[in-house]
Amino acid sequence: MVDAATRAGFEAELWVVSAGLGLQPATASFPAYAATFSAGHEDSVASAGVDRRLWWKGLQERIGTSTLADLGSRSSVLLVLSEVYGSVLTAELGELGQLGGDTLLVGGSEDIPGVQRVRANGSLRKALGGTLTGLNARMAGSWLTHCEDGVLTSPATTESWTRWVEHSAHRETYNRTPMTDAEVKDFIRASAAKHDGISRTRLHRLLRESGKACEQKRFANLYSETMGER
Repeated sequence: MVDAATRAGFEAELWVVSAGLGLQPATASFPAYAATFSAGHEDSVASAGVDRRLWWKGLQERIGTSTLADLGSRSSVLLVLSEVYGSVLTAELGELGQLGGDTLLVGGSEDIPGVQRVRANGSLRKALGGTLTGLNARMAGSWLTHCEDGVLTSPATTESWTRWVEHSAHRETYNRTPMTDAEVKDFIRASAAKHDGISRTRLHRLLRESGKACEQKRFANLYSETMGER
């Protein structure tokens, strides 16, 4: 996305929303850590939305380098957020929106006044490739290819993107076989033993590619239970 932003005429800087470090530039260095706002992981920092937001507020006060409003006061801001991370950053997104700047949110959890939002759109997965997990980032990269006037949220860019979506959207249907919890766990045990060090995301992809069905959050929970048993 940095390359795409540069080609679109922006002087791009990449920042990371981290459940362990707050908002930080990608060039910063820190010791290794494990923390996520996503549910169902061993490293999930909180189970309720209000607790996640309190955690984020404390992180930002202690070690965060900037706020979203700080970034927005200096330049255009392109945000790529999952639903859960968008919910955690609701307050900061609201402050960013009050600036009235050139701000685009891809994904997120809700519409924010003053922030133009592009909702996650699964019908674009075929056109953009990859998995649904990384779809928001690929949507943001694609949006930048439609930005030719140096403004993320200009009418021309928005219209160009909208025309492309209307042409490229493809509703995918799947005919996968459902699995019981026991069957999913057996698959995880067998596959983890066969592919040493394989990630949960890759395991889930292998399961789906085999023609089986298991919702992502359910798979994550069963993965945690199974690996804990091992």
